[in-house]
Amino acid sequence: MSAISNGVGSSAEVTVKRTLSGVYDEAGIRFSIDLVAAARRHLFFLRAVSESPWFHDPSTVSQAIRRYDDLWMPFISDLTVGSTPPVLVPPLDIQWVWHCHSLNPPHYRKYCESRFGKLIGKPAIFDDENEEYALNRCRDIWNQRYPSEPFQLQADTDSSPFTSITNEDILNEVTKHKSLYFKFSQPYMSEILHLIAARQRYIGLLYVLRRFRDEYSRLVPTADILLIWLTHQQSYPAKYAGDVKEIEGDLGKVVGVWEAVKEEDRETTKKLWERAFDQPYEKAGATMDIHGIHSVKSPPMNWDTSDSDANRSDRSMETRFLLEVCVFLRSIPEKNETAEKKHEFLRLRIIRCHREMKIDKPISDIPGNSWGKTWKLYCEFGTRGLVLEHRRRGGGCFRSSKLVGRTAFLWNDLIRAPSLVLEKHEEQHVKAVVSITPPVQAPYLLKCVPDRVTDDSGAMISDVILRMNRYRPQEGRWLSRTVLDHAGRECFVVRIRVGGGIWRRGGEAPAAVRWEDRIVEIREGSWTYVAGSIGAAPQKVVGTATPKSESRGKKASWHLSTGDELTIEWETSSSSSSLGLTFHLENQTSLESSTKVRLLKGRKMQYQVSHRVDLDTNKESDYKENNEEDGFVTLVRFTQENPNGRATALLNWKFLVVELLPEEDAVLVLLLCMTILRSVSEISKEDIGNLLVRRRLKEAKPGSRDWGSVILHPTVSSTSSSFVSPHLQPWYWNVKAFMASDDVNQPTQQTNYSAAEGGDKLYKRSILA
Repeated sequence: MSAISNGVGSSAEVTVKRTLSGVYDEAGIRFSIDLVAAARRHLFFLRAVSESPWFHDPSTVSQAIRRYDDLWMPFISDLTVGSTPPVLVPPLDIQWVWHCHSLNPPHYRKYCESRFGKLIGKPAIFDDENEEYALNRCRDIWNQRYPSEPFQLQADTDSSPFTSITNEDILNEVTKHKSLYFKFSQPYMSEILHLIAARQRYIGLLYVLRRFRDEYSRLVPTADILLIWLTHQQSYPAKYAGDVKEIEGDLGKVVGVWEAVKEEDRETTKKLWERAFDQPYEKAGATMDIHGIHSVKSPPMNWDTSDSDANRSDRSMETRFLLEVCVFLRSIPEKNETAEKKHEFLRLRIIRCHREMKIDKPISDIPGNSWGKTWKLYCEFGTRGLVLEHRRRGGGCFRSSKLVGRTAFLWNDLIRAPSLVLEKHEEQHVKAVVSITPPVQAPYLLKCVPDRVTDDSGAMISDVILRMNRYRPQEGRWLSRTVLDHAGRECFVVRIRVGGGIWRRGGEAPAAVRWEDRIVEIREGSWTYVAGSIGAAPQKVVGTATPKSESRGKKASWHLSTGDELTIEWETSSSSSSLGLTFHLENQTSLESSTKVRLLKGRKMQYQVSHRVDLDTNKESDYKENNEEDGFVTLVRFTQENPNGRATALLNWKFLVVELLPEEDAVLVLLLCMTILRSVSEISKEDIGNLLVRRRLKEAKPGSRDWGSVILHPTVSSTSSSFVSPHLQPWYWNVKAFMASDDVNQPTQQTNYSAAEGGDKLYKRSILA
């Protein structure tokens, strides 16, 4: 019998589900608005404000406060009949001030009643069409009432008459909430499944407020509950006041978003929630680390929000989805402690990757008085799920263990589970709760691996191809690289032209081509194999890079088919092939584009490594920058929404591996990566990135160390008895461990080439000349 129940519908689980779903009626709370839809629009609004240029200018913010206090509130008060506000939406600047002001319900109510004798509410708008109608209608009425005041905030006008703020309370609220969006900017926050679960948990916290009102001084909401609470407060102040009228005093004991949190309040909140629902209070995507002035802890990798996918048309690239996973354990007390229990442990495994991964937790270390967060991971949805194995250590000189039982938590089951949480437990020892966030699109991961030499048509140089073409000579020599995605699928073929001439099974010696003919091309799709690993590259060419002129001294220039021109320079005084590199990327199709894109040497911005985990001690330590920055380049785009720049791609030209946000063009990033390596090799006269390798190297078997498929959070996960593989960390923390192939270091693989492929002399002349 399995030591952990494989049945999803255990009695304990059903009880938890029924209790959590029944608190709506038991708490006696009714919501007069759709909080799920409102929360989603709330997040979109916060993001729109944070990306507005005026948001970063104190003078225009002061204008917005004046417009709200002197113009908007008298305007909307006159049009409000009773407690029903008109269906009007003010311009963005006034919306933002109104939003911040209403996040302090007691002050906002006092302000409204003292000035207008009533509480001013907001209209219930849940779709873009109604919002556009309300905005246009508001503009018409505004222009009639204030003909000399523009409806939209004019950020470029002289704001000196409005720099003095008379209402300091409103100014304080606006200033306080300036960075509010960044507390809820995680990409899964706006997913409907996450918001539905958050609404249910918000009801749960209100239930705890009423049921245990004499047993706490402050309660601390998690990030998801806090989002729903703030949405309830600011979206519709009048409706919020009516919904929480009976528990308004209790809500004063809930810690706000900017308040510091005491550890004793954290523990009290956890214990009361566990008493009410027999589940851990925190879950994946919902921790209590959101409060106070400190920024929210970022995941150990770049997981940014993207509105568009520039690569959606490239069918060869499979979309990558990522989700956050938390595993909580709680031991079940036993009357008679057995000696065998001391030798038992739980092992965490992932179903479709990392077969050799062994992350253990001794059962004797699992807390019994509360739920303990044991592991926190970020997993690709394609990994399917996780498995908890119950094992018992055996005797003898070998540290072997025996499988006692196992149970699986599948992502598909968790997506359908209430609040995205699933509980299963052993009959005697341990309860386990796994929670996830909804899967959202993650950055693409691509790597280039060596492949066979090809001819001008894209077919591999081989007797097989020659026979198929009735011994018609194969013309030209191209170095080839196959581009694999995160799951090892072929999606592009990159080729570098190095030689001309023909091959007919004789002793013909191809000759190097001119500098301007040594182009780089990218073909979309996978190889068409005709015999084993022999085949032809796809026909569709999606990108090219052409040398502008022969490199002189320490400088090389390339014209890219994307309209960009790349210039690479190398300082003469530099002792390393990359430390002295500088890059300039300019788009020739727009005069303004040269200031919008930059290539920065090293891992910058979101990719900067400020800490890492020691693989021997499994402890986090400060990371000191050293030569590990060598080979990395960060692509940064500057836009009106991101005037300080946003990293959209990271590439390592030594290992030919890239990570890019969906909004970034994969073809451009691959061209940059290959042309940088090609230029550095020519300038330094060294084969730094193994460009001379002309064989298909052996790749790791699928499932053994799939890169990027699982990332173990370094500060939460407990790994008391196991070695943490570098493959459970972001690839750019240790790129060599991820990408280096053992075959590259074998001399026979670099020198033992057939006459058809050509000798080293040709390629050295074309690559290192």
